[in-house]
Amino acid sequence: SVFLFRATKDMGKMLGGEEEKDPDAAKKEEERQEALRQQEEERKAKHARMEAEREKVRQTIRDKYGLKKKEEKEAEEKAAMEQACEGSLTRPKKAIPRGCGDDEEEDEESILDTVLKFLPGPLQDMFKK
Repeated sequence: SVFLFRATKDMGKMLGGEEEKDPDAAKKEEERQEALRQQEEERKAKHARMEAEREKVRQTIRDKYGLKKKEEKEAEEKAAMEQACEGSLTRPKKAIPRGCGDDEEEDEESILDTVLKFLPGPLQDMFKK
């Protein structure tokens, strides 16, 4: 009997009938939203605590092995580049790609020397002359 009443009530909703208005629906919805906000804040606080703990572990590892944070390393490199560029009108040497510029002959000589090392003795003597 209860099932039949519930079934007809649900059928009425599906067919577009009027839904019974719950007088406390707005209050319940507000409480539900507040509970969700509170859960979200607790979750964020939990993750912040976990991340702080991880950062402590990372810092002990950095201290143990003498490593630096990525941000610190980038800041030092940037400061070094700016200090090197101070008073200079040209770009820093590091900015010139390898293989470009005046020292091409030196590279060719070093390649030739490398090749000569692998040649047998009599051939080395022929090329050195």
